[in-house]
Amino acid sequence: MLDDIVVIDAVTHAYNFDPSNYAVPKDAQLVANLSYFMARNPPDRRFALPGEVYLSDWSSADLGNLLFRESATDLAVMHALPISAFHDGLVSVEKAAEAIERWPNRFIGAYAAVDPMLGAEALRDLERQVELLKPHGLKLYPNSWATGSIELWRMDDPKLVYPLYEKALELGIRHIAVHKAVPIGSVPVKDSYNPSDLEAAAAAFPDLNFEIVHGGMAFLDETAWLLSRFDNIYVNMEIQNIILERRPRAFAEILLGLVRIGGNRVFRRLFWGSGTTLYHPRPALEAFRTFEFPEDLLADAGLFAPIKQLTDDDKRAILGGNYARSHGIDLDAAKAAIVGDEFWREPGAEIPEPYSTISHAKTVDDWRATRV
Repeated sequence: MLDDIVVIDAVTHAYNFDPSNYAVPKDAQLVANLSYFMARNPPDRRFALPGEVYLSDWSSADLGNLLFRESATDLAVMHALPISAFHDGLVSVEKAAEAIERWPNRFIGAYAAVDPMLGAEALRDLERQVELLKPHGLKLYPNSWATGSIELWRMDDPKLVYPLYEKALELGIRHIAVHKAVPIGSVPVKDSYNPSDLEAAAAAFPDLNFEIVHGGMAFLDETAWLLSRFDNIYVNMEIQNIILERRPRAFAEILLGLVRIGGNRVFRRLFWGSGTTLYHPRPALEAFRTFEFPEDLLADAGLFAPIKQLTDDDKRAILGGNYARSHGIDLDAAKAAIVGDEFWREPGAEIPEPYSTISHAKTVDDWRATRV
């Protein structure tokens, strides 16, 4: 735990960036390069990785080691991905299934992933994944390679995607997460990465919760207005963790922007997410524990009312409480279930060095030796 806070990482991935996984090589390479660009130059060089390790096929075991051995993360959710520029979608359903089967007290759930552009095939695939994963939610991306070329779609398309929402509800899924704000590669963005298409979807499906992944990285005002008006819209803070570590003032501006319309109550609809293995989970967690809004930014924050400084209760909510509440997780029971397991670290025990517990540890050590 981070002090006495139970940390739930709401989005984690065991990526497969190996070139053999590129189904559409040009676009897959762009996605891989973008990811490595975001991760490659951390302020603390202990968290840097050589390209040969980063751009590899990460195992669920290595993901678990990064999260639970090398950081204060207690519980995590594994997201499979439907990016068909990669043969396995970039994060395979099988890896997600392995994680929740081998470490059910740590990987407390998974999100299924389908491509709505596949129509009836997507509905059948969702049924298969529900049998395999018993998922906490469904992960979507606003662009598709299903037809061999890049196509875009919207979350408020009643013919294309509303049948998928209906199927999700029929199968017991209540959470729909959608990648927004951050274009993946050289795709035509148009308005598909703008979260405003959630407005009609959230209104039409009040029994679903919609999770804007990377919310606030772009379209900040649009996201803030959505959060102020719809109680069934949430933000997953993945990639904001990287900004927090490297540009804390920019992180503060994003966070204050998200709550500027709806006020402090919006902090109760933010999920902590690291995207590991996108980047190491430890540095941002430790930075968030001590983070405060700069007073000069706080003085002018809030459109209709002042925004108050983050409290310990706000941080508890963001780091785990919000996800637990919205997904029906008993935090006390979850906390008790991990005591003494293979990842357990006694309170006060030293956290291992970054990347020292993964299968590529020797390669990382050798690489570091050449950089001294």
